[in-house]
Amino acid sequence: MPDVLDASPYDALLLLSFGGPEGPDDVVPFLENVTRGRGIPKERLKEVGQHYFLFGGVSPINDQNRALLDALRKDFAEHGLDLPVYWGNRNWAPYLTDTLREMVHDGRRRVLVLATSAYASYSGCRQYRENLADALAALESEGLELPKIDKLRHYFNHPGFVEPMIDGVVRSLAELPEEVRDGAHIAFCTHSIPTSAADTSGPVEEHGDGGAYVRQHLDVARLIADAVRERTGVDHPWQLVYQSRSGAPHIPWLEPDICDHLEERQAAGVPAVVMAPIGFVSDHMEVLYDLDTEATAKAEELGLPVRRSATVGADPRFAAAVRDLVLERAGDERGQEVTPCALGTLGASHNLCPVGCCPARAPRPAAAGADSPYA
Repeated sequence: MPDVLDASPYDALLLLSFGGPEGPDDVVPFLENVTRGRGIPKERLKEVGQHYFLFGGVSPINDQNRALLDALRKDFAEHGLDLPVYWGNRNWAPYLTDTLREMVHDGRRRVLVLATSAYASYSGCRQYRENLADALAALESEGLELPKIDKLRHYFNHPGFVEPMIDGVVRSLAELPEEVRDGAHIAFCTHSIPTSAADTSGPVEEHGDGGAYVRQHLDVARLIADAVRERTGVDHPWQLVYQSRSGAPHIPWLEPDICDHLEERQAAGVPAVVMAPIGFVSDHMEVLYDLDTEATAKAEELGLPVRRSATVGADPRFAAAVRDLVLERAGDERGQEVTPCALGTLGASHNLCPVGCCPARAPRPAAAGADSPYA
């Protein structure tokens, strides 16, 4: 039997994700949830939802979260970590508020949150914290005893997140035709966000051109490129590129877009490209559509061989990384000296988001941070 690992003072882990439709009838209501408050007409949402309809109206993200839940529970059980794992979403069932209510009824009082976003940004961190505050406010209005909630630190540079992506890029390079393999370019892909949101990502001292969001992605890209060179003996050129832009045309977003980048690389004589979606935890819709469908079609139009490497998903090393992050945070809460595990040049992220970190577009309460109204 494994030794019993100590997660105290925590008594539950909450997997917090974006959510996605699970059938054609879910697509428009799901998009209404995502865009609530923006006044977007239903007919426009039907147009936006076309890429979901290409896949039967089903986003793969919920099944991928179920697989991650299974992997976490399996890893915890095998290593003697007695910590129940729950799951709640921002925009689709199981909804966050419902899951937190269930946790309260189950007697959970100290909850750790794992968000399915590895990097610092408003949409990848603070917005989840705002959702947590909204859910706690709803439970408070019902007269329920509120649990204390903490969020696990950003894990973009944890070995359990980075190493599966290294393997994925190496495999994708090996799948390219031999005559173009050594000259292949690596396009490290992540979600584009408004440049104003990027510039203010991370703590205040990290604000600036691209903020923590760009710096963290660049650090991971360098880690992977260096590891690929060590494993293959080939120094592949690379660049950080962006995808999935959804904002108004007049608002600056991070560039270059992956499709524009493929055109530029083909014009420059690059013989092949590996698209590595380092900004995403799993192969959800923005990977399947924006890379596997749209960008791959652009590459075929250009006659450019491409491969898309895998995301981390439910890789056992990622599950082990979550266990490590839980024990790290639990030890820190108990006042023990802990050594955070992190690769690259940036070190481990903060445990508690400070005031001014990834500021909101408009002031809203956010839980699990230094400015949380729920201490």
